Amino acid sequence: MSKPIINQSYRRRTVLKTMLASGALPLLSSGVVSSALAGGNRFAGRTLNLLIIQPHVVTGKKIAEDFEKLTGAKVNVTAVPYDQVSLKATLDFQSGAGEFDVIDYFYTYKGQLAEDGVIEDVTDLIEKDKAEIQPDDFIQTIYDQYTLHDGRRYGLPYDGDSHLLFYNKELFDRYGLKPPTTWDEYNENAKIITEAESRNGIYGAAVLGAKIPVIILSTYANRLTGFGGNFLKADGTSALDSAEAVEALKSLLASAPHALPTPLETRFEEGLPAFLSGKAAQIDFWTDLGGYAQDPKGSKIVDKWGVTRIPVGGANKTPRLAFNAGFGFAITSGSKNKDVAWELIKLATSKDYHEQLLTLTGSGIDPDRHSGLNSEKFKAFQPLVQPLLSDGALENSLAWPTAVYAPKLENALTDELALALAGTKNAEQAIADAHKAWTTIIEANG
Repeated sequence: MSKPIINQSYRRRTVLKTMLASGALPLLSSGVVSSALAGGNRFAGRTLNLLIIQPHVVTGKKIAEDFEKLTGAKVNVTAVPYDQVSLKATLDFQSGAGEFDVIDYFYTYKGQLAEDGVIEDVTDLIEKDKAEIQPDDFIQTIYDQYTLHDGRRYGLPYDGDSHLLFYNKELFDRYGLKPPTTWDEYNENAKIITEAESRNGIYGAAVLGAKIPVIILSTYANRLTGFGGNFLKADGTSALDSAEAVEALKSLLASAPHALPTPLETRFEEGLPAFLSGKAAQIDFWTDLGGYAQDPKGSKIVDKWGVTRIPVGGANKTPRLAFNAGFGFAITSGSKNKDVAWELIKLATSKDYHEQLLTLTGSGIDPDRHSGLNSEKFKAFQPLVQPLLSDGALENSLAWPTAVYAPKLENALTDELALALAGTKNAEQAIADAHKAWTTIIEANG
């Protein structure tokens, strides 16, 4: 992930170019203009620098165009790989360069970013502008997990990421398969399709297993929550010393032989095109995939796909989602334009704007507000996905650790999962070693 960003572009770039060239990105509707932004060109001559993850490049462009149209401020957008945004923001702050004003931060890094002084405490700004922001409209679990650190808030939610299981109906019908309700059924489906179709370049699953926390941990988290496990116990200690944690990894390892080659090299960038081209029959992925799958500009499976809840495993019978990735917008402490930065964040995370982003193919944005999740536009745009999220699933999702030392936990578990996928360790040893590492990290920072 250290290559220049142009070489890492997620493979939907041809779709995005088509959208940009054709003017397919909708500009701001009149209903989105907030009272705070109604001052016309009051920020004319001001410039903001927005640091955003590569999968959000479509929304970054839209935000820049809309904000300049509303306020006169120019917004420069820098897109980086999703695993590098926090590091880039931290280096920018520590160097004193102060290049960026607003960052698109991964929620599990909020504690570290706050403690390191990289992002601003916006608690008082939220209170001052709460009538405009409508914080009660945010799904409470997301609002707290994404922004709250030591009783203070350091940003506003922007992308409420969670996963569902998507499948290729055409391939399932061909082999008489049903949408899996358990991870065993998922693995059996993958085996049947791969054995029959791999000679045609078609596999039973795309397993995102690249050694990047936001990738491999999302895949593991889906199985951990499916088996009824947790990352942490109620007292904040490691919960990886459980049978559920081991069984989750065993299930993941069992899927690897029947997955798109190879899971350790399968990222967001490889998994999504494989599914959209009909080369992968199953994929646990972010909920905005439903929009991509129905877009004929980039999908060969329009009307040929289905979606279901994340499967369960073992003794667990209750499906539960996980907050995999998930991003907020924060003001950087080094910004020289904090007033303008706050106005941009309010726009980008606002009720009406969130609905626009939810219904924009390529935005990469998933629900984080009740109003967006339950809006008629979102229901029409994502008729298969919306019901799977609107029954309290997001309120009860499994969150990843968010303490100051959370990145250390993520890296330790990522290393062990990757070793297991590589065949260097079995599931029991990898999870035992991860639990030991987590315990050491937590005790050292407790």
